[in-house]
Amino acid sequence: MGQYSLSGKRVWVAGHRGMVGSAIVRRLAGEGCEVLSAPRDRVDLRDQAATSAWIAENRPQAVFLAAAKVGGILANDTRPAEFLFDNLMIESNVVEASYRNGVEKLLFLGSSCIYPRLAAQPIQENALLTGPLEPTNEWYAVAKIAGVKLAQAYRRQYGCDFISAMPTNLYGPGDNFDLAASHVIPALMRKTHEAKLRGEPAVQIWGTGSPRREFLHVDDCADACVHLMKVYSDECHVNVGSGMEISIGDLALLIRDVVGFRGEIVHDASKPDGTPRKLMSNGKLNALGWTAKIALRDGVARTYEWFLRSGPAAGS
Repeated sequence: MGQYSLSGKRVWVAGHRGMVGSAIVRRLAGEGCEVLSAPRDRVDLRDQAATSAWIAENRPQAVFLAAAKVGGILANDTRPAEFLFDNLMIESNVVEASYRNGVEKLLFLGSSCIYPRLAAQPIQENALLTGPLEPTNEWYAVAKIAGVKLAQAYRRQYGCDFISAMPTNLYGPGDNFDLAASHVIPALMRKTHEAKLRGEPAVQIWGTGSPRREFLHVDDCADACVHLMKVYSDECHVNVGSGMEISIGDLALLIRDVVGFRGEIVHDASKPDGTPRKLMSNGKLNALGWTAKIALRDGVARTYEWFLRSGPAAGS
């Protein structure tokens, strides 16, 4: 279907208040388009009638579907019905109403947790549905897989130009720094920052520090999504990652440097390490002409500056 231009278009970012959605809104500022948003207090995307009415009234031409119910392992484990129902309803309602109202192009945002727990590394797109999921976030993963399949099904049956992107572990402004629910970068950053303020001699991290993880700054993710919206039109979802991995131990040291903490990093080896390695293959995205631009150290430094401005409750 060739290049798709966002210039002069009405573009709806669903989930514009979230970390990814707000980054996409920032990125679209340079595209010469009109950005639409549907505040949660005005339209509940779990409600089919309300979602259909909003899309019919506002007539977006392009949609970034970044709205989702998200949370850590604890939330996934204790509220599985909410994670499955809410996410299935949001994506089903937005995709169906987009088709019914002639949306030209839609990008659905998934998550790297859709892949099998023991997928071969680096994880290629064709690993989807080849093995069991990670049990701790299975509910969220199943909902996200359904979203990918919805985009494919509407493309097959109705010829809709709907595509999907699968981001790796994201971090950056708008992240959640609540220690009970946050991911590794904001959690380590807040713990290290508070240890520095209290003058503590050490920060303790779970496990041996040996697991390796891939991270992508959310502004890079937004840039990749806009790139895919312009150049990509096919059934298969596309991995969005940095292609770089770092051990949790080295990450803790990098964050210590950025925060300016002088103490030790202590490993609690009695705590679980989790998956030894989780890296996504970036070949498909690279072949489409996109690579990550924000180096991890720069990205972490920018995120820490944002955290200092926003306070510890940031993003929660």
